[in-house]
Amino acid sequence: MNEDTIAAIATALGEGSIAVVRVSGQNAVDTVAKIFKSKLDLREVPTHTVQYGWIVDPKQDAVLDEVLVTVMKGPRSFTAEDVVEISTHGGIVAVKSVLELVLRNGARLAEPGEFTKRAFLNGRIDLAQAEAVIDLIRSKSDRAFQVARKQAEGALSKKIVPMRQQLIELLAHVEVNIDYPEHDVESVTADFIRENCSSVLTQVNQLLIQSNEGKILREGIVTVIVGRPNAGKSSLLNALARDNKAIVTDIPGTTRDIVEESVSLSGIPLRLLDTAGIRETSDKVEQIGVERSRGALSDADLTLLVLNHHEELHEDERKLLEQLKDRSTIVVVNKIDLPGQLNIEEVERDYSKERIVYLSAKEGQGIEDLEKAVSGLFFSGAVESGDITYVSNARHIALLHQTKQSLEDAIQATHEGVPIDLIQIDLAASWEALGQILGDAAGDSLLDQIFSQFCLGK
Repeated sequence: MNEDTIAAIATALGEGSIAVVRVSGQNAVDTVAKIFKSKLDLREVPTHTVQYGWIVDPKQDAVLDEVLVTVMKGPRSFTAEDVVEISTHGGIVAVKSVLELVLRNGARLAEPGEFTKRAFLNGRIDLAQAEAVIDLIRSKSDRAFQVARKQAEGALSKKIVPMRQQLIELLAHVEVNIDYPEHDVESVTADFIRENCSSVLTQVNQLLIQSNEGKILREGIVTVIVGRPNAGKSSLLNALARDNKAIVTDIPGTTRDIVEESVSLSGIPLRLLDTAGIRETSDKVEQIGVERSRGALSDADLTLLVLNHHEELHEDERKLLEQLKDRSTIVVVNKIDLPGQLNIEEVERDYSKERIVYLSAKEGQGIEDLEKAVSGLFFSGAVESGDITYVSNARHIALLHQTKQSLEDAIQATHEGVPIDLIQIDLAASWEALGQILGDAAGDSLLDQIFSQFCLGK
């Protein structure tokens, strides 16, 4: 438990109905009691109750604000310490005045993420749950929020703990076999080691299979919209964003630079980049835009190649179709509300029907088909929820790969007849890697790096 008391503004600064100052520590109640005036003494109120009153500067006997104060005594609080939350009127002046008064009366300003860090250090949550808190805050879609919420509730931890238990029991058998070979204990044979390692390895592989999907839900898909001028790229961006983000005209080459917008498509976050139409041009400004479009293609996770249903296939489009056929590309045949002149058979030679979508961005037709195509390309169908645990954190994924390697090394060693005292090294390494996901023996530098990403007040 930390001895000092910390405080910070827990809500976003700006105009609003209320703002919250959060205080945590063994002297949290005493600190706020010095500046809170009400019918009851804050030190004597029951835990998890809300008190009405005023924040008063004791030196000047001046009322700062009319507030509600919530008292949550440890360990039944987010940090497992005594926590007091002061709900003030919204706006910058009121909440900052209250925070400054709290700091002058015994608290110090919290560091970024320090409330969550204390929850971890005090044993209320593990490190995987703590890291999920920042994912909750940064979620870009409903589905990403649901994944982060499950992580914060301990979904990943519930997968990791049984695996570590299985490994520690295996390590215990190995230790006994090494230290007391004369005792009548269960024989630690190569088959026994392989069986247990393979069992854990199967679970690790399952988490890694879903990690790519989890990372997509967490970070989003960088999606580049490309095509010839006037194919309807900007109209498609506007249709997906459900807003007029890009200028749309009948004049080819309207988009000269990259227009960016974040959208959620069936729960999948997309970072849409509408690019300049790719064509040969003598216009120097448009040439720069075309070059930027080609550069954006190299960094894209997904490419939406827009073709005009009302025009014949152009040589520039044939080149793009050839260039993008082996990448994550969906061909969007736009303007199906107009008479068709496009020879779709040329497209179907290199692209399956699942990778070709017909729509009218102007009329809003076919957007659902595009959503299904994106889900099918990245998730082998609809994004699932339920009991599936998506691993999305890069640190967790790296540690799972370390675990996998150590388990595979241990299995290989049993086939090669390596002594069990050497195999024990790989078993211990896999157990420790899984433990690092939960924060076992996490160093100060790692904790500082993780919690520094949090905002103040969280």
